[in-house]
Amino acid sequence: MDRFDQYRIFVQVAEMGSFIKAAHALELPRASVSAAIQQLETQVGTRLLHRTTRQVRLTADGAQFLERVRPLLTDVEGIELMFQSGQRQVSGQLRIDVPSRIARRLIAPALPALLRQHPRLRLIVGSSDRAVDLVREGVDCVVRVGALQNANLAVRPLGRIGLINCASPAYVQAQGLPEKPAELCRGHWMVGYASPTTGREMPWEYLSDDGAEHTAEVSSQVVTNNAENYIACCRAGLGLIQIPRYDVQHLLDAGALVEVMPSYRPAAMPVSLLYPHRRQRSRRLVVFLDWFEALMRPHLEA
Repeated sequence: MDRFDQYRIFVQVAEMGSFIKAAHALELPRASVSAAIQQLETQVGTRLLHRTTRQVRLTADGAQFLERVRPLLTDVEGIELMFQSGQRQVSGQLRIDVPSRIARRLIAPALPALLRQHPRLRLIVGSSDRAVDLVREGVDCVVRVGALQNANLAVRPLGRIGLINCASPAYVQAQGLPEKPAELCRGHWMVGYASPTTGREMPWEYLSDDGAEHTAEVSSQVVTNNAENYIACCRAGLGLIQIPRYDVQHLLDAGALVEVMPSYRPAAMPVSLLYPHRRQRSRRLVVFLDWFEALMRPHLEA
């Protein structure tokens, strides 16, 4: 194992705080990762990491070493990319995390074309709405819908996703068709959606004619924190939902859901790509960022 491989392993272990997680991210045996760190410490003549049964953390010398090694590795990767820039294909592993419905409705159907163009690219697709620690969990990029909380990541805003109000035909037949938000507090129900982050049920929201944001008091008999269940409950006639149009367009086309109160839709939600700050992004990350932006463009508000 050459010196630069040892440096890469050291940075991965230091950032993730775990030999096991680093080995998984690098697709190396845990013993190889441990041996590389031991060899590196012997070569530089100092202990770089404190190891305990619960965690791995940098020593004072390790923190200084990490500060010097990071830009060195970035420069090496940049030099390698200089000679790859003219190549059409990219290779290697890219770990992404996206909301489950975006993964299912948009990304998965479009992946065959991307992988035909870049057959040496390997994507690991995770789906969650929680706040992923990209560095510690070895994730290269996340897609997030809504307001952003983490200011320590590079952000690529893509635009805003339009939302609509929906009901099932069975619900409309049983409860009637609401035409204005004021009617929602009289004999209408919504399917509650609990934030995966806070656990709080989200309010019913809408925009008035002047563009101001408002909330309405709407009762719920069932609350879920999963988009699949949220839509399923609506289809079962358990209440109204507010959902991105792309997510239910196939159900609208099939007549399984209908749009209600089109003049009182909720505010569109921002969608963004987030990734760790780096002076030089890998070419496979750049390819994915550009591909996903083009994939989302038809579903964004003008």
